[in-house]
Amino acid sequence: MPQYYKSGSIPHKRHTQFRKPDGSLYSEQLFSTEGFSSDYSLLYHNHPPTQITKTEKPFNVSPNVAEEKMLQHRSFQGFKIKPQKDFLKSRKPVLVNNDCHIVLAAPQESMKDYFYKNADADEMIFVHEGNGILKTQYGELQFGYGDYLLLPRGTIYQIEFTNEDNHLFIVESFSPIRFPKKYLSKYGQLLEHSPYCERDIRPPQNLKTIDEKGDFLIMTKKKGMMYGIHYLHHPFDVVGWDGCCYPYVFSIHDFEPVTGRVHQPPPVHQTFEAHNFVVCSFVPRLFDYHPLAIPAPYNHSNIDSDELIYYVDGDFMSRKNVTRGMITLHPGGIPHGPHPGAVDKSIGAKETKELAVMVDTFHPLQLTKEALEIEDGNYVMSWAE
Repeated sequence: MPQYYKSGSIPHKRHTQFRKPDGSLYSEQLFSTEGFSSDYSLLYHNHPPTQITKTEKPFNVSPNVAEEKMLQHRSFQGFKIKPQKDFLKSRKPVLVNNDCHIVLAAPQESMKDYFYKNADADEMIFVHEGNGILKTQYGELQFGYGDYLLLPRGTIYQIEFTNEDNHLFIVESFSPIRFPKKYLSKYGQLLEHSPYCERDIRPPQNLKTIDEKGDFLIMTKKKGMMYGIHYLHHPFDVVGWDGCCYPYVFSIHDFEPVTGRVHQPPPVHQTFEAHNFVVCSFVPRLFDYHPLAIPAPYNHSNIDSDELIYYVDGDFMSRKNVTRGMITLHPGGIPHGPHPGAVDKSIGAKETKELAVMVDTFHPLQLTKEALEIEDGNYVMSWAE
């Protein structure tokens, strides 16, 4: 749960009259991703956010699953995803299950003629390459290399990119993406042992109220279908809001790693959690300092989860031939570990400069047609000496 935040003009009491200078009422909207039972925000619009003027014929954007079941280690070259000008068209699901979709995108242009709303899933957009401004009803979020953009489902947004070289790693979650419970006090504050704190969370800034009438298209995804819905007024007509449910930015560079005398297990890298999966951040850190320490990770059995790692930058002592944007998938059911020679090579090393995002899912991931098109088919045999 992000901390309580407010921006712009709001009334003293919720659900009471809040009037414009001309005496007419602002329109209050409660925004929450779990009905009235969890975190929420209250937004105050110049106009009701319900004024639909036209709808377009929906079209299917469901993932094209190519392999539902498999049991072998896989690797994919993420930067081989073909760049496309349009943001939505650039998004390619590569690994999916009923809890989350893993999506790669290489958009070349800003969103100009429409807004986007994912009505199904929270989104975690990791910015590997590119920078710009994410514009929302809550204000603006500036982003750049290494930023996680966290958007609750239903958030209406536009992205303005600075240039055309953008690579995004996106997780669509069908449950709320939250701070791990182990980092939180019973009152919701990030505890002292958490690898980040509230100071590292960047809420929306620079709230701009756009009171315009016209034809405003919000492309809305629901149950694998994309709906074009036209509204009478600009969706960013909010004069103020407050609450605990809003988009925010957290930089992977602000994640403080936990180290020890011997190799620390992956849960120390946990950054976010959702229903049936977790997200971890591997960042530059000192290696283990026991005199007989082996910095390389030990072999481990994936029995209860699929392990996906998205490689961002740096050197990885446990893997051979790592490239930027590479994805490895180690499915539940078979063990995996360092490549041959990596263990001996790691002994005596003092630090690592690696940067990566890991997603562990507790239900198997399925491969899409787009994933097979960028697969390195030799990876499964790369442990043979």
